[in-house]
Amino acid sequence: MRPALRAALVAIPVYLAACAVPDGGLFRAARFRDVHIYQGYAEQLVHGALPYRDVFVEYPPGAFAVFLPPTLLGADHYNALFKILMALCGAATIVLVALVLAELGASQRQVVVAVALLALAPAALGPISLNTYDAWPALLTVLALWLLLREHDLAAFGVLGLAVSAKVYPLVLVPIAAVAVWRRAGPRRVALGIGTLLLVAAVVVVPFAAYGPHGVYESFHSQAARGLQVESLGASLLLALDRLGLYDAQVVRTTGVAGRNLAGGTADIVAAVLLAAEALAVALVWGLYARASDARRHLPLAFAAAVAGFLAFTKVFSPQYLVWLLPLVVAAAEPAIALAAVAVVLAQVWFFHYGALFRLEWPVWLLLARDLVMVALYAVLAAALARWKIRIPSRSKTSRHSGLRRSQESWTAVGKGASRSA
Repeated sequence: MRPALRAALVAIPVYLAACAVPDGGLFRAARFRDVHIYQGYAEQLVHGALPYRDVFVEYPPGAFAVFLPPTLLGADHYNALFKILMALCGAATIVLVALVLAELGASQRQVVVAVALLALAPAALGPISLNTYDAWPALLTVLALWLLLREHDLAAFGVLGLAVSAKVYPLVLVPIAAVAVWRRAGPRRVALGIGTLLLVAAVVVVPFAAYGPHGVYESFHSQAARGLQVESLGASLLLALDRLGLYDAQVVRTTGVAGRNLAGGTADIVAAVLLAAEALAVALVWGLYARASDARRHLPLAFAAAVAGFLAFTKVFSPQYLVWLLPLVVAAAEPAIALAAVAVVLAQVWFFHYGALFRLEWPVWLLLARDLVMVALYAVLAAALARWKIRIPSRSKTSRHSGLRRSQESWTAVGKGASRSA
């Protein structure tokens, strides 16, 4: 444990330095992505406008846990304080990944490589590493993973409840946590865990829903009802067909800083197909993990595979979502780390060229490459999980072995009887 912590503590200064490298990074004033939207929500709440009732908010209520603290020193310092808060989330994630690997008995070399990759990640992720709040739910999911490995089941489910209240994607991890606890502690413990999750989520969401139920509903519904976002796998395939002259893509503006969807009947069909593929991909991971030979050892791998499946086939795939996945892939200690790194780099090559993407120019091909790499990453993680299924002897072998044991017992009994006769 101590060597892992030392490696993490050495990596943190490197991480903070890497956070300052991108334009708009730590200690740099430029704004990117959604920070000014977060600030607007937080300041309106401070001045008495109630979110979800007086102001439409497109993010779940748990997001306010990181939207509000940067308002403490006034509007002029919000940007800097928000980045510092996200940097702290990233540093804590590095420590937790090191602790996860230590729990699983990883070698010192594996821990050093893992924390080094996470420490350098902000330089590749670009401005999104600190200018979106995705580091917050990412930290919570890794914390839940570590708590499960330490057998703090109720605390783990509570943390997952907080994560779900901030971003919806951690829901795909709940069945995995339930399987892990069921196999070790039984169904009653799982029921207590699910109850804890619901209680924590309710504590966060209900105060907002009490005065603005329709607004809270619309917050979740607006995200679920979005069309085929331009960066999703389905959209990138259609955009590539457009570049080849085989499809006429219609890009329309939506909510958010860079929000664009594809419109039209074909895009709607592709969105529905993606939704079905996403559900199947995640359900497959649940099934594979339920059959895994060592539930504890393969828990990080199952977490990584579930989130990879969710992202690979999602109909809304912004670049910052890779912040959710990278720590889990690193914690899984799989060769798939290389694919995750490629996806991160591809996602950022065209980050400052969104206009060219929306005009259906050259970034289309890099976008398609990123999305295909994500599908490959999911396939590699799912295949790795499939290799570790429980081995159940066949009926014929079981019968043969049972017969052999009965035969041996009979000869033993005969021998004892003969010995007594003599």
